[in-house]
Formats: sequence, C-alpha cells, structure tokens
Amino acid sequence: MYRRYIKRILDIVISLCGIIVLSPVYLILAVLVRIKLGTPVIFKQERPGKGEKIFYLYKFRSMDNRCNEKGELLPDEARLTPFGKKLRSTSLDELPELFNILRGDMSLIGPRPLLVRYLPRYNERQRHRHDVRPGLTGLAQINGRNAITWERKFEYDVEYVEHLTFGMDVRIFFGTVRAVLKHEGINSETSATMEEFMG
Repeated sequence: MYRRYIKRILDIVISLCGIIVLSPVYLILAVLVRIKLGTPVIFKQERPGKGEKIFYLYKFRSMDNRCNEKGELLPDEARLTPFGKKLRSTSLDELPELFNILRGDMSLIGPRPLLVRYLPRYNERQRHRHDVRPGLTGLAQINGRNAITWERKFEYDVEYVEHLTFGMDVRIFFGTVRAVLKHEGINSETSATMEEFMG
C-alpha cells in the first residue's frame, strides 16, 4: 500500500508545499546564479527514471562554461566555482528537482538518478535500482554520498528497493538533514564531484 499509493501522494503534497514555501529562495538563487555563472540558470540533463524511462532532471547550475583552446569544456574541478561549491555543499542546487518530484519523474526518497550512459554498464543486480522512482536523496546519500565507492553505493540502492518502507523513508529523510547540515560526503577522495562509473 505504501509503495504503490501513499508514497506518491506524500511526494505530491511535500513537493508542492516545498515549491510554494521556498519560492523566495528559488528567486534569490536564480538571480545569484545568473550574476555569478551566467545563463542558463537551470541545468537540464537526461536521466533514467523508473523502468529506465528517460526524463529531464533540473538543477541550479553550479559550473561555468570555461573551455580549453580546442573549445572543449574544462574538467569539473576547473569549472566548479566557489559559489558552485557552496550550492553543492548545501544541496541548494538540487531544489529544482522538487518540480521533477511533482511531475512524477522522481520521488523524495529513492536511488539518485545517474547518467544515461551508465545504463549498459550495470550488472543484473545493479539494474534493480530502476525498479522504483529515483529520489532527491536516498540510502546511499546518508551513508557516504560521493565519498563511497560506486559498488557500495549501488548496494545501498538495491537494499532500498528490496526493503522500501515508510519507516525507512523517514529515517533517510532525517539522515539527509543531518548529512546536509554537516556537509558530509559532498566530494569523492579523488574528484570534485564523483568519478565516472565504468562498470
């Protein structure tokens, strides 16, 4: 009952209330991103959702568009500005995903939606992370986020899918609040964000 109906109802109510209450924050962040990083203010990228159905994920932009002499984008570490790092460390860049949740692309809690190009690289067990809607936060995010290995992250994702309950979602929600306040696991040990998953 919770997995099929109640979870979606909660997603709609919470995301809609969040969008309304945080509307002044959206406006302020949009202006700051426009001033400090330029346009577009919103970063849009295709991600796989439930059943590997592709949707557009929305975030506030946190990197600039600096390129090398060949016109190729510089690595993330070079393009992630101090302002962008602050957005990421506070998870404020994730706020536009509330619209994804309201639309039904995502859930408040679930495995994080990753890149489309990773789809052929998952093993059979890892693919089960797509049996539920991806989330704004999840079990992996309260257990190390980008500071843990891909393999460990996927184990947490599948564990969530297999044991999804209201109690687990509540625990993840409050664990996320704690992780955000402590700025835990924002970066991996060797990268400004997270190394690419190669399978």
